[in-house]
Amino acid sequence: MSAPATEKLLSAVPGLGGLYANALAKSARLMVRAPGRGPTTTPQVTYRVDGVRPDAEQLTAYQHLLGEPASDVLPAGFVHVTGFGLAMAVMARDDFPLPLLGMVHVANSVRQREPVRIGDELTVRAWAERLRAHRSGTQVDLVVEVTRSEDVDPAWTGRSTYLAKGQTLPGLALLETDSATSSDPWPEGYGEPAVRWRLARDTGRRYAQVSGDRNPIHLSALTAKAFGFPRAIAHGMYTAARALAAVDAARVSPSEAFTWDVSFGKPVLLPSTVALSLRREGGSMQYAGWNEQSGKRHFHGALTPLP
Repeated sequence: MSAPATEKLLSAVPGLGGLYANALAKSARLMVRAPGRGPTTTPQVTYRVDGVRPDAEQLTAYQHLLGEPASDVLPAGFVHVTGFGLAMAVMARDDFPLPLLGMVHVANSVRQREPVRIGDELTVRAWAERLRAHRSGTQVDLVVEVTRSEDVDPAWTGRSTYLAKGQTLPGLALLETDSATSSDPWPEGYGEPAVRWRLARDTGRRYAQVSGDRNPIHLSALTAKAFGFPRAIAHGMYTAARALAAVDAARVSPSEAFTWDVSFGKPVLLPSTVALSLRREGGSMQYAGWNEQSGKRHFHGALTPLP
């Protein structure tokens, strides 16, 4: 699918704090609305911001938290962070049909054509598409494109899939094979964990400080319980980006052009210990994280070099 033809130019990537505050009242309205009332399609608009420059101090804090080496090349997960506010602005629109707060990130796919570096001037675009039914509610994709000012084609394109649990919209086709679930069979071929992460109770708050993503489900047990979780859960992009750092460290021939995919299963409740295993399959480095006590998979994905 292509971006909606109508573009709206914003002066800057919106701050996430204000977006979450505005989304709280809207989410409450949508969660109690009568079936068939309100918008039932994604907004037919693309948001665009020109002249975006990644923040060096934020990058350093991100690299430190995620275990990324110091470099002027932006990790793929940090590019996601750079454009996340624009995607959030799309979801916060009055004509976005799903409640933003409480939505669960279930999958992510990135295609990086070439690296983005600190000091690059960027154009960032974001839009929503592929609204579809799921057995647990409704899914939607938020797409972000990041293009360097001197280029025509995007250097980085990310597609994030979200699930609004319990939210149903009329006329949507059911597509159950989009993303992993906690009941997916464990893939064969993974050996002993390459590393174990001991994630503290404040992991969600620490990632929120470097990413700006202060969704209540990640911040405390109290705020997470309001959305059906027994405790705060780790950000999906925190676990995915930390796995990517481990994959990068294990690769023999790093590539600056690649696809990076991840599907999320059972949420990581905080505090928790996550076991991470790696394996090679063809030209890809695959990874999987799980809870060794329960055997439940938290996420799995692959990093595949592009020619």
